[in-house]
Amino acid sequence: MTTPLSVPPGTTAAPAADPPARFGDLLAAEWIKMRSLRSTPWTLAFVTLFVIGSSAVATLAEYDNLGRVGPDARTNQGFLVFDAYPPAGYLTLMLVAGSIGALTVVSEYGTGLIRTTTVAVPARGSVVLAKAAALAGLWTVVGTVVSTGSFLVSQAILSGRHAGVPFGHPGVLRAVVASALLAPVCALTGLGLGVLIRHGAATMITTAFTLLMLQPMFSESERWSADVNHLMVGAAWRRLLEHWDPGADSLAYTATVPGSWTVLALWPSVAIVLALVVVRRRDV
Repeated sequence: MTTPLSVPPGTTAAPAADPPARFGDLLAAEWIKMRSLRSTPWTLAFVTLFVIGSSAVATLAEYDNLGRVGPDARTNQGFLVFDAYPPAGYLTLMLVAGSIGALTVVSEYGTGLIRTTTVAVPARGSVVLAKAAALAGLWTVVGTVVSTGSFLVSQAILSGRHAGVPFGHPGVLRAVVASALLAPVCALTGLGLGVLIRHGAATMITTAFTLLMLQPMFSESERWSADVNHLMVGAAWRRLLEHWDPGADSLAYTATVPGSWTVLALWPSVAIVLALVVVRRRDV
């Protein structure tokens, strides 16, 4: 026989403590934030169409040029990489991905939502990691669609001149993968800068300057300048597109392929690690 427990008069039972949020809960919350914004699908659709469209425009120009040369020249063209991945379209992709990555966290600092978030989840590092995981997943999908679409559209147009190449052609797979990873690399870099700076305008300017404007300031004619140039995201991506060796009479210092992959991996890694360190030391 058991005796039911009774609460003494004048006292109240303590409420059961809520279990701490798991990382899966944080990831789901960040995904809901991104998905619920009306601007997100429109922005992703616009940048996808713009980048693939820029590949189509660049390839159509090459299509006309190929019409002026003989059939032998058309079949010996190989992989026309900058028709599939024109800089104009992919520089726009870098800017949009970096900006949205920065806005993911800067907008919460601007509206004060970050205070509510940190009260609900005191583990600030887990919040940053959840944002990074959701952002990386979203932009990896977008980057894969854009990169594959650019390649397929360009080769479909070039096949009309018998100059298209399949996925198995030398250099194609590396270019497709590097272009697909460009978007998440820039998005995570923007997120890290957003946590470090926390000011909307300053973060956007710094993101654009770091990802796009800093690299052209350093040429490849001098060794020290080339070394700095090769540390930039845009330079690493461009090197991974190239499937040819530098000419014997070239005076430029060319980056290595493994070094360029390393640069693409280091930028988001360093940005997120710095963000994790800083977010635990600052008040919100």
